[in-house]
Amino acid sequence: MTYYSMVLLLFLIALLPQGVVYGYHHKGRFKDNLHKIYKIPESKGESAMDYNVGLADPPTFTTEGKTLKIITGDTVVLPCDVVNPSGYLLAWKRGIAILSAGNVKVTPDERFRLVDGYNLEIRDVQTQDAGDYVCQIATLNPLEITHTLEILVPPRIHSVTSGGNVEVKKGLTVTLECRASGNPVPVISWTRKNNLLPSGEKSVEGYSIIIEQATRHHAGVYLCTASNSVGEPVTAQISLHVLYPPEIEVERGWVHSGEGYEAQLVCIVHAEPQAEVLWYRDTLRLDTTERRIMEVRGSRHTLIIRKVQSSDFGNYSCVADNSMGKAREYLELSGKPNPAIFRSHPMGRFKDSYNLTWSVNSYTPIEEFRLYFRRLPPPPVPGQLTQPQYHHNKRPTRRENETWGGGGGSGVRLRDEWNDVILPAAPSEQFTQQMSYMIRGLEPALHYEARVQAKNRFGWNDISDTFLFTTRGVDPEMRDMGVTAQSVSSTCKSASNILFVSFVMAVCLS
Repeated sequence: MTYYSMVLLLFLIALLPQGVVYGYHHKGRFKDNLHKIYKIPESKGESAMDYNVGLADPPTFTTEGKTLKIITGDTVVLPCDVVNPSGYLLAWKRGIAILSAGNVKVTPDERFRLVDGYNLEIRDVQTQDAGDYVCQIATLNPLEITHTLEILVPPRIHSVTSGGNVEVKKGLTVTLECRASGNPVPVISWTRKNNLLPSGEKSVEGYSIIIEQATRHHAGVYLCTASNSVGEPVTAQISLHVLYPPEIEVERGWVHSGEGYEAQLVCIVHAEPQAEVLWYRDTLRLDTTERRIMEVRGSRHTLIIRKVQSSDFGNYSCVADNSMGKAREYLELSGKPNPAIFRSHPMGRFKDSYNLTWSVNSYTPIEEFRLYFRRLPPPPVPGQLTQPQYHHNKRPTRRENETWGGGGGSGVRLRDEWNDVILPAAPSEQFTQQMSYMIRGLEPALHYEARVQAKNRFGWNDISDTFLFTTRGVDPEMRDMGVTAQSVSSTCKSASNILFVSFVMAVCLS
């Protein structure tokens, strides 16, 4: 019997009158499986005879229809438990398609089978399996229950902008998109690898993000993650490349070194596409030699000069060039001392003098220092014009042995004008050289400022930052102690007078 013949036969069986259990004829009697005997009228001319026609108890379902949510790839069992099923045909249907009839599986799909009676099992569930499944009992008025199968689909990302590799020119706007599917509809969230999003947030939701006026700081790897609580979230990445001309940052614009030592000039170059970097001494392009090495580590470009000679001191520049543009930054290699750093405490210990201490780093020995100091001018009165007071050359420079105060210090003659003094440095081969100087003739409880320069055989260095210090004023605690002592003394005198009067009165009364 062919497959289609079997389907037709089962369909015809389903069309037979329902509600009667058909038995069999045996020796003039019709007997069913319930063994109930009934008379069957004989044909004309014959006597009546018994027949067996049994009416069984009606079948009922012990399970109810339900909605089942299944993840794709899993196995599901649709229950169909029936009481008194004997003699009745049970069938599984999906729409107009018959999946099984009785114990026979009709559908050719090998993923379907009957288990534990009439329960329908579906293996490796797919999205096309979603829908209503009906378990039907072929009674006169067919009984049936319906199971609804909802297929839960884990998230899947279908596409991202430009296949995950996006380029945009500096200053333009770019949109990054991420398309995903799943059941339920997945939520898409955006993050940035090892960084915050351009908005400053750690993550945002939505199928796209917009970056306006793109800069090199917006470049990087952006991650879109789709999740719907079914299975594991999935992530795709988009690499954003911002095209821009070179941008150069100089690590130190002024580099100190000494003869026989090593010097490193560093330019940090950012560019997209990657830039070619060249080094120059004034207008002369430099090449690699035994003493001169050009090193590149990521965006860090270093010109290394070994065993520095005096002829190496001077002006250098790094030039970066790519298809988007060109940039240049300048550096100076110098043998002059580093700027001085003050070591003194801002609050002085004395009312009329202050001990100023500073240090200077220099590979070449320092020959002398120049100290500038003055009383800090009072703040200008609003609406009043003032003349600048910073004139180093207004007064002749004094040397330490010409100081007003003597004893290794100097006095201040002009209150708000700069005083300057040349101080010889003690011979030293140390890299860090320290100097102290006592300034005398100051006024109590006033603010002063000082600056220092240092000189070696390559010249004077840049003047230091301004250092502010204050002389000590009249100690208010001492004044309080004096008042307290006077009060105690007066109290004692008063007490003595009272005791004396009391003693005289006592003598007179006696």
